[in-house]
Amino acid sequence: MSLVAICASAQSIDQKIGNAMNNSDWFALDSIYNSVPKDSINNFLEIFSRCLIGNRLNRPDISIPAFQELLNTQSASLDLGNLVSSAYMFGMDLSRVGKNDAAAAMTGAILNAAKPYLDSMTVAGLTSTANRYSALSEYNPYQIEFENKHTGIVPFTIVPVGPTNKNSVLMHLQDSYINGIEADITFDTGAGSNIISPEMADHFKLIPLDNTRITVKGVNRRDGYIAIAKELRIGNIIVRDVPFTVISLSSDNEEADKYIDSFSIVVGSELMLQLKDLTIDFSNRKITIPVVAPQRSSVPANLCFSSTMNLLSIGSVLSNPMLMCLDSGNASFGVLSKNFLDANKDYIISNSELDTIREAGIGGTINSPCYKVMDMPVSLGGNTVFPPELIVRTNDNSTIGDYYCIIGVKTLMMYETVHFNLVDFVLSTESPQSNHHTTLGNNYKTHNFDLKKDYKPNLLQALGLTTVGIARMLINPNAPATPDL
Repeated sequence: MSLVAICASAQSIDQKIGNAMNNSDWFALDSIYNSVPKDSINNFLEIFSRCLIGNRLNRPDISIPAFQELLNTQSASLDLGNLVSSAYMFGMDLSRVGKNDAAAAMTGAILNAAKPYLDSMTVAGLTSTANRYSALSEYNPYQIEFENKHTGIVPFTIVPVGPTNKNSVLMHLQDSYINGIEADITFDTGAGSNIISPEMADHFKLIPLDNTRITVKGVNRRDGYIAIAKELRIGNIIVRDVPFTVISLSSDNEEADKYIDSFSIVVGSELMLQLKDLTIDFSNRKITIPVVAPQRSSVPANLCFSSTMNLLSIGSVLSNPMLMCLDSGNASFGVLSKNFLDANKDYIISNSELDTIREAGIGGTINSPCYKVMDMPVSLGGNTVFPPELIVRTNDNSTIGDYYCIIGVKTLMMYETVHFNLVDFVLSTESPQSNHHTTLGNNYKTHNFDLKKDYKPNLLQALGLTTVGIARMLINPNAPATPDL
């Protein structure tokens, strides 16, 4: 009787873990994994859980040994797709801690072993990735020095961008230099890599790295390459050997490209992860970074990476819980997907106006019908603000990414401070005292909002769907977009 109960419990735990993987619910996976005896989990799932938890919650000290164990002991349990996905994740985590030589060797070894069974696109992607790590191994990326030994301080300004009537704004870092030359740098929390135009790369004398072709996805796809800035100075912080993706930022639209200079140089979450702890102080227009990063605590994470490696935070809009992309490179209040419209249609139709948003990005423009909804509550990092306007799309043809909400810089500015603890992967906010809750429309109704699929997959389905999401890292989707025109 007791043996049957133990077996049933083990099956239940494995199913919960499989469902969490399938739903990309890394918080649930972390909670389940840490609340049950490890010998109650299928051996493969136990190891793979550590791989995913470490990779998605920015804990490379957990994921790197787990991936090593996975490849050494569980290769027979990995299908081809999961082997390739594991190579990408493992390489990413090794590179994040400066082990680019190990990342290149591991990726190359898996490519050589699996090459006869892979399609040409996957072979090209793995080859490009291995070449990039190999080129980066000649440098020591992200050596950080604080001129003031107590706190890093980076002043910024809020600058208008785009047509005047749109009132769009961006964060531009002040006191910024690349290789000793003053630079106008956009700070974009939604950009997964640092980006620079070819003209600016030449102007600032960046060092191009051979065989580092990379594809960036905006409205369309464009090819670029990696180059190194020997020194980036922001405020009183010096960062050496900084990788940039060099890519043409043109949208091929004359009107949109009038404003392209606002995005000629972008630093984003890749730099943030190396700085480890940042407080964006919108009241005093400065970013502060402690010289000594906090130690990891037992506080549960409320940040994670999406399958396209954007920073996502737990939050809610109109009492609808969701993961939201925090994007200071989005010059508006923010954008919600059609899923949000479907879940809140009566309220939105009664409290909005129909409009069309025209967006520009790398390689093109998109016209999208939308609703402009006023004064919906946005809860983020423990506090609630009421943006005067949020865009809700009426179709799925958008560049919103593999998440359902983008919170733009104008909403972030409604908070006094936004704090990124990228060690614990915890986001917190401070809300101004003057930001009172306003009255919602008469048709407001709280929804139980859940965008996850209803079916319960078996273990193989769970792992297969995880593979599909992770494999999208072949393309960098994190390029900035120019504002609504």
